[in-house]
Amino acid sequence: MQNFDNLINGEWRAGASYSPNTNPSNLQDVLGHYAQGDAGQVDEAVAAANAAFPAWSTGSVQARSDALDKIGNEILARKEELGTLLAREEGKTRAEGIGEATRAGHIFKFFAGECLRLAGEVVPSVRPGIGIEITREPVGVVGLITPWNFPIAIPAWKVAPALAYGNCVVLKPADLVPGCAWALAEIISRSGIPAGVFNLVMGRGSVIGDALVNHPGIHAISFTGSVGVGRRIAVQCATTHKKVQLEMGGKNPQVVLDDADLNQAVELSVQSAFYSTGQRCTASSRLIVTEGIYPKFIEAMKARMAKIKVGDALAQGTDIGPVSSESQLRQDLDYIEIGQGEGASLVAGGDRLRLDTEGYYMSPALFSETVASMRINKEEIFGPVASVIRVKNYEEALATANDTEFGLSAGIATTSLKYATHFKRHSQAGMVMVNLPTAGVDYHVPFGGRKGSSYGAREQGRYAQEFFTVVKTAYTLA
Repeated sequence: MQNFDNLINGEWRAGASYSPNTNPSNLQDVLGHYAQGDAGQVDEAVAAANAAFPAWSTGSVQARSDALDKIGNEILARKEELGTLLAREEGKTRAEGIGEATRAGHIFKFFAGECLRLAGEVVPSVRPGIGIEITREPVGVVGLITPWNFPIAIPAWKVAPALAYGNCVVLKPADLVPGCAWALAEIISRSGIPAGVFNLVMGRGSVIGDALVNHPGIHAISFTGSVGVGRRIAVQCATTHKKVQLEMGGKNPQVVLDDADLNQAVELSVQSAFYSTGQRCTASSRLIVTEGIYPKFIEAMKARMAKIKVGDALAQGTDIGPVSSESQLRQDLDYIEIGQGEGASLVAGGDRLRLDTEGYYMSPALFSETVASMRINKEEIFGPVASVIRVKNYEEALATANDTEFGLSAGIATTSLKYATHFKRHSQAGMVMVNLPTAGVDYHVPFGGRKGSSYGAREQGRYAQEFFTVVKTAYTLA
């Protein structure tokens, strides 16, 4: 079984130990053993990044652009291979894995262009004979901590802008899915980027993540993960004056009004709630439905869910793969019991499935007769579990949609321009979808939310410069 090492200062370095990377569709399938780093390797990676920073941050923007474009081209050329790897280690279907790898390639190519588009301002001073230039410069050495649910796309949308704007990087991927991050690091290592500019240190968050967050040589932290960990990182970064960017939880609403196209509303609700096994921070787990369409919606959802095929992520015809880990499956099943205990009616799914291979399989679950105050409507489950909340009208639907500590994504299904326009303005979410699934955003536009979902500058697109650069104002006496 192959060992996969950390990348520090341009060299592959053995870990303090190694951990198996297991396929959640087939627990007998081990992809390899991946390095578990320690605080000492974090020190080495941070030192290498700081040593590389002066030349990289002031060097040729064309060289940066060429390197990022080369990385993007190789990812796209290998998208089927990388998509298969992703499906094996995370449990997304192979089609979704290929789509995610494709997105990662496009992200690198987008930021290859951004290297050449970083602009400043020249403005007049209120004092005669003085000129003012406003420019952006890289932050420095950035620690990137990424989650398990998008094992190549999220590393890409953090690494690419960090490098494009002249920063150096230490990447710590989720311990559950190191394979895609290692493959990305291997591609980066052959791109022409100098040693030390990009470093990969794999291992547990309690070891590698904490060492990055508390390291004096790290100038900024970008984190995507759980609310609890994110809040702790925010406090730690505040005490050490690090710039911080957090993407955390969601409890996203999908509103369905009486005037909605029923088939369209059901399809987008199924896509949002259950595809990718519901393991997306933008998934809609609260389906808020007005009373006129409510009975038909429940029956149509049950009929549509009966057609969903749960199976091996690599198998032809699979719609939904397994849950990503045993602990996540246990959490999902616990919430099924919690919902039933609260008085909700389980109208479909919610069972652990035993298939041809041993894996973490679960049938998508739908609750009806729920109220907004139930735990299943307040807490992020992060699995293929959705609940339907009956409301009287649009006004109650909007109030219910906003009644959450989170504010990442929100959707509405309606044929009314009036309600669609009002919802876009009054939804307390960072991203709003009209007659589209709540999950799924383009790579060239800002990603992020409000309230407890996000903290700091937006990710993706040109808005990424807000986090990965600092503004400098320079005066010159003529």
